[in-house]
Amino acid sequence: MAFLFPGQGSQYVGMAKDLFEEFSSVSEIFTGASEILKYDLAEVCFTGPEEKLKQTAYTQPAIFVHSFVLDMILKENFIKPSCAAGHSLGEYTALTSSGALSFDQALKAIAKRSAVMQEDCDRQPGAMAAILGLKYDEVVEALGSAEGISVPANYNSPDQIVISGEKNAVDTACAKLKEAGAKRALPLQVAGAYHSPLMTRSAETMRQYISQMQFGDFGYPVYSNVGAEPVLDGEAFKELLASQILNPVMWYPILQNMYRDGVRLFVEIGPGKALQGMVKRSFNDPEIEIFGIDTLDDLDQFMNQYAETDDK
Repeated sequence: MAFLFPGQGSQYVGMAKDLFEEFSSVSEIFTGASEILKYDLAEVCFTGPEEKLKQTAYTQPAIFVHSFVLDMILKENFIKPSCAAGHSLGEYTALTSSGALSFDQALKAIAKRSAVMQEDCDRQPGAMAAILGLKYDEVVEALGSAEGISVPANYNSPDQIVISGEKNAVDTACAKLKEAGAKRALPLQVAGAYHSPLMTRSAETMRQYISQMQFGDFGYPVYSNVGAEPVLDGEAFKELLASQILNPVMWYPILQNMYRDGVRLFVEIGPGKALQGMVKRSFNDPEIEIFGIDTLDDLDQFMNQYAETDDK
C-alpha cells in the first residue's frame, strides 16, 4: 500500500473542518501550526475566503496540515503504508509521514518555501498549462525548438503533461503542441511558473535552507519527485528536495515504479481527488485499488474496508 499526498491546487474552503471538530488531537495540531505560522490556519481553511486560501503562502501550509492530520489518525489506528510519495509540495508531507522530518520541521520549511515562491511569482508571474493527448517525449521534443522559457513541469500520467514558463512562451507552446497532435492545451489558474527556471531564486534559497535541516530515520521509503525512485537516505534526499522546485515532478514514473515494486493499493491522503485520477489514467490492471481520504466519512470508510490491508 502506498500513501500519496497532494500538492497545490487541491485546497478548498472548509477543508479539514469535520476532522477538527471530531478529534481533539487535530485541533491541537492546528493550534500548534497557527503558532508557527503566526496566523489562524483553521480560520483560513474553514472560512477562506477562497481568494485568500488560493494564495501560495496560505495554500501550501493548509494542504500539508490537512494531509498530516489524516496520516496521523491512520497511524493511531495502526494503518501505515509500505511506501509514500507526494506531488510537489506533497513530498514534504510524504517525508513527514515516513518519519524523516518532524511536523514542525516540515511546516517551517513549507512556510519558507511558499513565501519565496510567492516572491518569484510576484517578480515574474509566468504561466502553466495542461497538455492532453501527447506523450512526454513528444512534449519535450516540441518544447525544445520553442522560443522563450517553456518546460515540462509535471509528468502526471501517460497523456497528461503540465508545462510551465513565461506566459508568452507557454501560450506559443500550447499552439505548437496542438499542431503536434495534442487533444487539448488548458491554461491553469496558478500564481506562477512552478517547476521552471522562473523559480531559480526560490530554488537557491531552499537549497541553503534544506542543507541545514536534520533528517531522521525513514520508516519506509519515499519516492522522489526528481528521480522517481525510492529513497531511504536523508542526505541523498536533501539534494533531491532542493532540486525539486526547478525540475519536473515525475509522477507517472513514480507510480510505475511503485507498481514495479509490488504496490497495488494507492491511497490519496488529503484534500481533493487529483492524484486518484492520475492513478486511474496510469494503469489498466484490475488488481489496482484506489482510495481517497479527504473527509471524516472517507476516513471511516477506509478504516472499515482496508484496516487489514497494510501488507499490500
